[in-house]
Parts: sequence; structure tokens; C-alpha cells
Amino acid sequence: MDFIDDRIERYAFNYTEDEGPLLTQLKQETHEKLELPVMLTGRLEGRLLKLLVQLLQAKRVLEIGTFSGYSALSMAEGLPDDGELFTCDIDPPAIEMAKKYFHRSEHGKKITLLEGEALKSIEKVEAPLDMVFIDADKANYLNYYEAVLPKVRSGGLIVVDNVLWSGRVLDPQDESDHAIHNFNRSVHADDRVEGVLLTVRDGVFCLRKK
Repeated sequence: MDFIDDRIERYAFNYTEDEGPLLTQLKQETHEKLELPVMLTGRLEGRLLKLLVQLLQAKRVLEIGTFSGYSALSMAEGLPDDGELFTCDIDPPAIEMAKKYFHRSEHGKKITLLEGEALKSIEKVEAPLDMVFIDADKANYLNYYEAVLPKVRSGGLIVVDNVLWSGRVLDPQDESDHAIHNFNRSVHADDRVEGVLLTVRDGVFCLRKK
């Protein structure tokens, strides 16, 4: 994600609320033990997700793509004590780390981790949902979007990560490049939602269901 000026990124990081010691430790262990640690949400986006949960006064959230659990814990922090967060992943090492940190967190009791193929896991989660965060395999972004949209309440939010794809959406070359670009075009033209594409980290699309 070297398409964003490092000085500006650091400035924004420094003026964003700290994530606390547990998430800091999770971030460090993710970089030490898991492949592709760049997939970790991190402070800027994690605090944004928490804030969106709070602003929505959300009680039921679905996440597609748990990775090591940073984003799930960030959103769970914004939920009330009786809130629920369902998160799904298919990668055993990432799931193992996420479970460990869910157990250590006071907010872990709000989280249900669904293991296996995401589209099948989505079927298990009942409507209505207040918010959905999509951050998984890019080729399936439109499939995930179409699967969750009927479950999201009117006024609810779908948040989609990596929609700038390190700037490669400007000149798509490979399958993932085209998948992200096609996703952005499709949801922009979808009159069931209204959206804004934010230049936070690798791009965050916020889509409000009408």
C-alpha cells in the first residue's frame, strides 16, 4: 500500500485513538507468525470500524474474513454487552490465533466464529443485520455482497475493505484487480444502496442500504 504518502499515513495514525495493549499484542503476533500480515486491519481502520458500529448503535454484525481477529475485536468493542458479532474464516492458523485472542478479550463473549466456506456460513446467520464487514477473497466480493444485502436492515451498513487494491484499480491486470474494479462499478450503480469510497488505508467502501 505504498500509494499513500507514508508521512500522511503516520500523521493520521498518530492522531487516531490507540487500540489498547491486547490489540497491539495481536498485531505483533500476527506479523511474527502468520503469512501475509499486511491483511491485518490495523489501528486506523479498526478504530473506524468500531466508530461505525457505535454510530449505528449496532447490535448484530457479520464479518466475512476473520484473519487473526483484529477487526472482529475492534467491532465487538463498539457493541453493547448484549451485541452479537458473527465472523467467518477458512484458514486454520488464522482461526487458531483469533480464537486465542477472543478468549483473552472481555469482548470475546460477543463473538461467534463460523469456520468453513463463507457463503455457507452466511446462510447460517439470521436477519436482520445492522452492519456487515467484507474483507475476504476478492473474486467473491460481489457474491458476498449479494448474499448479505437481503439480510441487512434498511439503514444498515455494508463496509468493504481493499477497494483501491494498492491503486491497481486504475489499471486492472490480473483477476483480483478486475474483481475489485468490477465490484466498485457494480455497487456504485446499485440503486439499493448509497455509498462513499473512502481513501482510508487500502480503500474502504461504505454502503448504506436504503
